[in-house]
Amino acid sequence: LEGWRVSLDAGRRGRIVQNREVLRGGACVAVLAIDLVRDELVLIRQFRLPAHLATGSGDLVEVVAGRLEPGEDAEAAARRELMEETGLKAIRLVRLLAFLPTPGIVDEHAALFLALVDSGGLVDEAGAAEELEHTRPFTVGVDAALSALDDPRPLNGYLTIALQWLALNRSKIKHLLEATR
Repeated sequence: LEGWRVSLDAGRRGRIVQNREVLRGGACVAVLAIDLVRDELVLIRQFRLPAHLATGSGDLVEVVAGRLEPGEDAEAAARRELMEETGLKAIRLVRLLAFLPTPGIVDEHAALFLALVDSGGLVDEAGAAEELEHTRPFTVGVDAALSALDDPRPLNGYLTIALQWLALNRSKIKHLLEATR
C-alpha cells in the first residue's frame, strides 16, 4: 500500500489536496471461455479470502483471470491462465475490452478476452502449483450462467462484467470468432 498526496483543480473551490492510498495490482487478464458446440461456459471455483472477510463466503465462481508475468503480453497471459486454471487450450482468442476493476484504491487494469474452447478435456482440479493456486473448473450452460445476473447475491466483478458482455453480444460471438481466423 502506497501513500500519495495529490493536488487537484476542484473548479470553483480552487485547488484541493487529497491524501490517498494505492494498492499496486498492475495488468491483469480475464478469460470468458465458451464451448459453442456444447453451448456452455467454462468457469472456475476458487477461494478468495477478501470475499470471505466481506461476505462470509469466499468460495467464488469466477472466469479465468490472473496477472501478467514480467515481459508477457496480455494475449499470452490469457492463454497461460486458461491452461493453468482449467487445463484447456484456447482454439481462438479475441480481446473484447479493457476495464479498471477498483480504481478507487487499486491501480489494477484488466483486459477481457473471449476464448473458444473444447470443454470435453476439462479437468476436475487445476491451478498453478508454484502459486499454490487451487481452482475447480466446471461447465455451465450459457442460459444458466446468464441467469446469475438476476441473483441479488454478490458476484465476482470480473464474472459480472464478462456475463454482461455476453448478454449484450451473444448473437455476435460466432462472427467475432470467425473474424479472428
